[in-house]
Amino acid sequence: MSQRRLLTGTYWLDTGERMLRAATAAALGLIGTGTVGIVDIAWPAVGSIAAGAAVVSLLMSIVAGAGGDPATAGFTTRTGPRM
Repeated sequence: MSQRRLLTGTYWLDTGERMLRAATAAALGLIGTGTVGIVDIAWPAVGSIAAGAAVVSLLMSIVAGAGGDPATAGFTTRTGPRM
């Protein structure tokens, strides 16, 4: 694993964005299942599921640090021009 890649700010910004997206998707998936009002939501369960999704995303980004595009936390490499 490239240790220097894991120390870049771009890598960790990308990892944070992926974690936030995973947590949000998990929370929305749980909230959207038959909930009528905001007081009916089991917030501890939503937080627990969202945190679990964020941890899984973090671990996947660390594993992806061994390959792929050295500028991001992704598994794939860029095929087109950078924007």
